[in-house]
Amino acid sequence: MRDKRIILAVTGSIAAYKAAFLTRLLVTQGCQVQVLMTPAAKAFVAPLTFATLSRRPVFSDVVDEDQWNNHVELGLWADAMVVAPATASTISKCTHGQSDNMVVATYLSARGPVFFAPAMDLDMWEHAATRDNLQALIARGDRIIPVGHGELASGLTGYGRMAEPEDIVEYLTKFFALKDQLAGKRALVTAGPTHEALDPVRFIGNPSTGKMGIAIAEALAARGAEVDLVLGPTHLRPQHVSNVHLVTSADEMCRASLERFEQADIAVLTAAVADYKPAAYSEHKIKKTDGDQSLQLVRTPDIAEQLGQRKRAGQIIIGFALETQDAEENARAKLRKKNFDMIVLNSLADQGAGFGHDTNKVKFIFTDNQERDFELKSKQAVASDIADAIAELINTSS
Repeated sequence: MRDKRIILAVTGSIAAYKAAFLTRLLVTQGCQVQVLMTPAAKAFVAPLTFATLSRRPVFSDVVDEDQWNNHVELGLWADAMVVAPATASTISKCTHGQSDNMVVATYLSARGPVFFAPAMDLDMWEHAATRDNLQALIARGDRIIPVGHGELASGLTGYGRMAEPEDIVEYLTKFFALKDQLAGKRALVTAGPTHEALDPVRFIGNPSTGKMGIAIAEALAARGAEVDLVLGPTHLRPQHVSNVHLVTSADEMCRASLERFEQADIAVLTAAVADYKPAAYSEHKIKKTDGDQSLQLVRTPDIAEQLGQRKRAGQIIIGFALETQDAEENARAKLRKKNFDMIVLNSLADQGAGFGHDTNKVKFIFTDNQERDFELKSKQAVASDIADAIAELINTSS
């Protein structure tokens, strides 16, 4: 944590008093702390308290006494931004980009990871609107520090208490420790579907969104790896991965992957690549006729198999298997045939798993027949588990 530059954003909650203790703890850890406050937060704790503890002026408004407080510069300066306490109002504003105060404006400019430590009453915490907003933040790559259980300001007892300052510091310490776990390693990640064109307006494809692959790319980048993300057609984009290579077809994805595989230490093949493509492409829209039409299909390149054949000593390849029947048998066969080090198995039979969901339920299968089963988790949590397994495999092979 020493010399880490932390933006601490304090919002309007009774738990704002805990943010004063958090500021003190971060400073004693050797962090440079810049405190931002929403106007409502100043009703709970005076800015002078934070200015004294952080030894820096506190910013609350984008324009303050005819002076512009540069939220863009702050977003570039910080190693991390921590919103603590994070009220339901601020969480909603960050989710929807409503930048009417210094905290949200800086959030929208932040280049580093952002952590939210929610604080609110039980009913607000459990409301569907709050749950949806939190899921949206998680899907972007933001991190939610778990709330505590206990007596709340309303007198109710339940979840919604802001995490204790010591727990937040521990959470950040673990995050920064992981940041160096894959430093110096280069990773290739494929994600999303491929679209195999029939004519200018039609294609063969699948409903993959790329969520899982993007989450894995983010998790590897968070651990210090240099990541090349080869991404099929999807509207989603990673927040913290700069090397994104957009492709459409299986042929394009194959070329982009082969070009980057030789320099990669790690390859994670999550893309839902079409197995077949039309044998012929029509330059013009195929017109509807009175009779039926048949479509001849040919195989697309097997990207995983080609990379597996080129695999050199020390490289780690992780594959995915999405199955509907004989799941384990098919996954193990794929593991051997493609020369993977580990395969991640999931099934469309599991509720909440597969295409389009924010969650996934997976099993890891290794070449030595070891297995690890996981419960249904967010795709970000699954990505973290995969990154942990990759780090173990690298340590074992080195």
